[in-house]
Amino acid sequence: MGDDDTKKGLVSGLKSVLYGMAGHDMTRYALKTRGSMEHLFILITMGDLLGIPILPPYYSLRLLPYVVPQISTWKRRMLREKDLTDALA
Repeated sequence: MGDDDTKKGLVSGLKSVLYGMAGHDMTRYALKTRGSMEHLFILITMGDLLGIPILPPYYSLRLLPYVVPQISTWKRRMLREKDLTDALA
């Protein structure tokens, strides 16, 4: 009785660990993709802050209240020097 329960518990624990490992990778990828899309959206709407006017200022001003909290980190990321290690991360 006890030996059978131990095997079931071990198999169940192993399944949970494998699922957690796969789920963690998918979650990291989804968050990275979301971050890239948010930065692209801010570039399109607020690109004139970096000298890249893509949209007319009217639309940028309409979206400004939603973007203000992210502008400082976005500017830092866009102006950061890129190298080979960024592609690996």
